Amino acid sequence: MEERLFATEKHGGRALYRLHAVTVFLGICLLLCYRATHVPAAGSGGRAAWLGMLAAELWFGFYWVITQSVRWCPIRRRTFHDRLAARFGERLPCVDIFVCTADPRSEPPSLVVATVLSVMAYNYPPAKLNVYLSDDGGSILTFYALWEASAFAKHWLPFCRRYGVEPRSPAAYFAQSDEKPRHDPPHALQEWTSVKNLYDEMTERIDSAARTGNVPEETRAKHKGFSEWDTGITSKDHHPIVQILIDGKDKAVADNEGNVLPTLVYVAREKRPQYHHNFKAGAMNALIRVSSVISNSPIILNVDCDMYSNNSDTIRDALCFFLDEETGHRIAFVQYPQNYNNLTKNNIYGNSLNVINQVELSGLDAWGGPLYIGTGCFHRRETLCGRRFTEDYKEDWDRGTKEQQQHRHRVDGETEAKAKSLATCAYEHDDDTRWGDEVGLKYGCSVEDVITGLAIHCRGWESVYSNPARAAFVGVAPTTLAQTILQHKRWSEGNFGIFVSRYCPFVFGRRGKTRLPHQMGYSIYGLWAPNSLPTLYYAVVPSLCLLKGTPLFPELTSPWIAPFVYVAVAKNVYSAWEALWCGDTLRGWWNGQRMWLVRRTTSYLYGFVDTVRDSLGLSKMGFVVSSKVSDEDEAKRYEQEMMEFGTASPEYVIVAAVALLNLVCLAGMAAALDVFFVQVALCGVLVLLNVPVYEAMFVRKDRGRMPFPITLASVGFVTLALIVPFF
Repeated sequence: MEERLFATEKHGGRALYRLHAVTVFLGICLLLCYRATHVPAAGSGGRAAWLGMLAAELWFGFYWVITQSVRWCPIRRRTFHDRLAARFGERLPCVDIFVCTADPRSEPPSLVVATVLSVMAYNYPPAKLNVYLSDDGGSILTFYALWEASAFAKHWLPFCRRYGVEPRSPAAYFAQSDEKPRHDPPHALQEWTSVKNLYDEMTERIDSAARTGNVPEETRAKHKGFSEWDTGITSKDHHPIVQILIDGKDKAVADNEGNVLPTLVYVAREKRPQYHHNFKAGAMNALIRVSSVISNSPIILNVDCDMYSNNSDTIRDALCFFLDEETGHRIAFVQYPQNYNNLTKNNIYGNSLNVINQVELSGLDAWGGPLYIGTGCFHRRETLCGRRFTEDYKEDWDRGTKEQQQHRHRVDGETEAKAKSLATCAYEHDDDTRWGDEVGLKYGCSVEDVITGLAIHCRGWESVYSNPARAAFVGVAPTTLAQTILQHKRWSEGNFGIFVSRYCPFVFGRRGKTRLPHQMGYSIYGLWAPNSLPTLYYAVVPSLCLLKGTPLFPELTSPWIAPFVYVAVAKNVYSAWEALWCGDTLRGWWNGQRMWLVRRTTSYLYGFVDTVRDSLGLSKMGFVVSSKVSDEDEAKRYEQEMMEFGTASPEYVIVAAVALLNLVCLAGMAAALDVFFVQVALCGVLVLLNVPVYEAMFVRKDRGRMPFPITLASVGFVTLALIVPFF
């Protein structure tokens, strides 16, 4: 048997971790035993609060058990590019690359084309690459930016090959390499300067058009595609647009070294007010159909417009899994983590995802594969089109090449016309192929990626998680608290919607014969939203009871205090160690604990409420694009690691009220420390976590401070909580 194209290795230290987990589990059992056997008598003060604490701790214990599924035996993958090259040479499959954007205001066109250029420049035969930009905003500004990029690619791709450029996003490369080439031949500096000037000039033209909202008339005359906007279309009402800007099959179209370029296609599917467009899932399904008549490659990579390629060998890395003779036929998709290049040193908003990337997704990989997270994912085309796994399945890796050879003499206009017919609103309604249900990405869920990945796993396929030393994709993390809350609200709402639907991992996964730990791993994210209720309870009720002299925990001298202290200390010490092992700083871990509280009491709470309303038919699913831009003042405060509260968001009322309530309760407690030790400690920790909130409410004078109406509203809620005898 030939050598494997990849190796699987287990994480070390699992025996020690399992010992830790067993002791924490025993501590949780003892804690719950105390809570259940020491319920205050009926009619006595604090009985309702006590029972609420029991319910919250039962939930926390259950959720902790769920999270052990991804920590029990995590694995890592290692690929062998040399074996791939020796075995297949240039007989590699064609790859279609989908880049998705939706709004030129939130996702600037210059950012979008930097990502497009990065994926065009992979260390891979350009004739086998086909890049599609899906513009769900149908904007002439985005099309213009792509047209500019198609010309710049003739200079950028040869430059990348000649000097082994990394990363191959020109924006990222020139931002990090102002030091210029030092050890290359003398002409390298001249070429570096020339290419950088070309890029700066192109970016200035794109940004200028974006600022004015218009493309110059003399530019519009240079390509037939601009005529698509002559009818005054809008982002929500326009005909389908498919424009092949670079035909990779045309040898007459080459870079400045005479090499062919990857195929480059602009796609804006049709949108009409009378048709639901199904957000990103609808855009992806349109891309699957459009690409089927242009390139039809067996492998599809999809990336978000803000996640540029950071590693030029990523395609070869992914193919080591798909082309492996022993298990490659089982693999539906290869998922790479989301990494960010704009995080602050101490991760002020907890957006690094380091623990998810390095622990949780690796743990899921041991049970059948990671979730599909919507970007940085290589798919087998047939699995996206609904194919079920069978042991006798065999992929035709030459399919894309054969398609290109068969259609070499096609006229672009004919190809574009056929592709447009597949991107109309009526197409999915007129055919009987069940797009959005059994075929393509699934509709009806704001996290279409997760539910689609779950369906693929339940059809018998496996997935693989790859996290190479050099990150495959790097993007832009939210830089304000409002953006972070919005992003996590969408994630938590979508995942909880899956959990309470017929696609619940414990039900749908069981029918699909996925393993229980795999179902539990999916449920970690599906249960983010309901975590909000016990967290909010734990952050409010013990502090109120402390102020009113109602004990909820064992006395300091009681032996029953041991499990409470042990579970709290053991879990937090391990959490800190895990964060440090994953690359965070200690202060970054502390900021993460603050954001854990903020997200659970805002994003996840709103996600929970909206999911319940949606289930009852009281609201409809929506989708808001997270902005990738911030003003200069916000960016400066972000770099200084100052939390941003500058907008009068209703979520901030909860944050401010919880912070203020704990401060008042700690300052005004009238209780003995030995009786209320745990409550004092809990309240004190919450106060320390909320120090930046107090600064924003009472100390700061900059534009990022807490708006006075929010502070006033929080004071009102705290006053009400102190006056009304809840317990």
